Amino acid sequence: MKLRSLFATLALCTGLVSAVSAKTVVEIAIGSPDHTTLVAAVKAAGLVETLSGAGPFTVFAPTNAAFAKLPAGTVESLLLPENKAKLVAILTYHVVPAKVMAAEVKSGAVPTVNGKVLTVKADGMGVMVNNAKVIATDLVGSNGVIHVVDTVILP
Repeated sequence: MKLRSLFATLALCTGLVSAVSAKTVVEIAIGSPDHTTLVAAVKAAGLVETLSGAGPFTVFAPTNAAFAKLPAGTVESLLLPENKAKLVAILTYHVVPAKVMAAEVKSGAVPTVNGKVLTVKADGMGVMVNNAKVIATDLVGSNGVIHVVDTVILP
């Protein structure tokens, strides 16, 4: 009986993993109540199709609380059509053109999709990306992985 229960649990877990990994990084973000601001920004920047592509991508995804730390009116201003280029530059600074799982993160300089470099510091205290702390890791999608950060990373 224990063996049957174990197989049932494994089958269930395998199904859940497959369902999650079938989603793109964009679809994972869309499904998160903590990333509605990020999703709105990705849509305003016209990056949904790009980030839904084959990848692979590693996305350092700021939470709604991270966006709320920006000076008043910043997010609203960035979402305006005339600021699309600036928004694209900021969002693509959060994306690395490779799939990097948490266990693979090392300290050093990491190139981003926008061409600039992030500084990653990994130690016993956790992982920092520039001035942002990684607060959740390894949200795996079909085209990459999301690591959640507590601060918007500005280029």
